[in-house]
Formats: sequence, structure tokens, C-alpha cells
Amino acid sequence: MKKFTVLVASLFLFTMQGACKPSNENNKKAETLAQKEQAPIQTESENGLKRAYFASGCFWCVEAVYESVNGVKEAISGYSGGTLKNPTYENHGNHAEAVEVIYDPEVVSFSQLVDVYFGSQNITQVNGQGPDHGGSYRSIVFYQNEEEKKIIDEKIAALNKQLNGDKVAAQVLPFQKFWDAENYHQNYERNHPENPYIQNVSIPRINKFKEKFPELLKKSESH
Repeated sequence: MKKFTVLVASLFLFTMQGACKPSNENNKKAETLAQKEQAPIQTESENGLKRAYFASGCFWCVEAVYESVNGVKEAISGYSGGTLKNPTYENHGNHAEAVEVIYDPEVVSFSQLVDVYFGSQNITQVNGQGPDHGGSYRSIVFYQNEEEKKIIDEKIAALNKQLNGDKVAAQVLPFQKFWDAENYHQNYERNHPENPYIQNVSIPRINKFKEKFPELLKKSESH
């Protein structure tokens, strides 16, 4: 029975590869829109909120992780790290699935957001997370100034020392542009809890993160 269970689980993971996709194909086609070019980089909003950008596998998972963090006002799924203009889910070229994190620096720091980033993924997996494989799912941590780059570099150096020969797989890139993903991708984990990918990949990933960083969670998330 144990062998059979393992076989079933293996078949499930195989079918889930690249499965960060909505089940409603008609919905997807209807809502796929060319993204408008974004305004020049703006790291701080008028209300004092800041933005940070991360890529780490399926953006459904990353968005859900960051939205559970105290001080994060919103996390938006999208595309970044590539060169194609106006990317869409059907064609995002060499962009990675990424998330824009809008946060209150008085509550949570960029340094803590980077801790969340590395603490919520397999830091040595190249070009993917879990069952999702390929350049679209590669890990990238973006910096917008030298202070952010220093924070990232120091954390990677510390992690590499703990890995006994392995290396952190994430790319460290200067932020250039972020393109919002289509509307049906936003808040996907929250809106589609019945989706098999959400149940078997996203929820276990976010629960593992919550167990690791209970002190960073919003009150509504700590239970």
C-alpha cells in the first residue's frame, strides 16, 4: 500500500509540473490582456509605503506568502526579470513569475522581507520551486539601491556558509520593470482554495513558512 501511495503521489507531482495555471481555460483566454508599460521606477508611494520585488517559483505561492506578513499591504502577481515588453501569461518571454510587495517600512523592513523570501523556498533549487521547473519559475531577488543589494548579498553569503558546499540558487538583479499579471491570477490562492495545485503545493508551502516565522505573521494569520 505504501508503494502504491508513493506512486500516486509521484504521478500527481509529475502532472503538476508547470501547473501554476488556472483551471478555467476560457476564463484565461477571455482575460488575457496586453499589459501597459509601467511608469518609471517608484520605490516609495505618497503614503510612505514602499515596494519590493521577488520571484520564487509560482507567483500564486509567493503572493500568498507575502500577504500573510504583518506590514505588507498588498502583494501583486506579475512578471519581471526579462526583456519582453507587454508580457502576458501566454507569452512572457524570458520574464520570471514575480511578485510586487507593497509594504509599510515602519512595520516590516526590507531585510525582513528578504528573510521571508529565503525562508519560504528551497534556496538551492535552480530554475524552479517544487514541481514547477523552467526559467519562468527561477528565483530572483531584486534590488533598487545599493543598500538593498548589500542586505541581499550579506544574507546570501551567510546562507552559503551554512550549506556545506551547496549554493543559494537565486539571481540577484537590479530591478528594471514590473508588469502586472492578468486579473484572474491575483489573489489566486485565496479565491480558489479548491484548486488541486493550491491544495497540494501552495497551501503546504505557505503553512511551512508560517510555522517557521510566526512572529512575522498578521494576527489574522497566526493560528
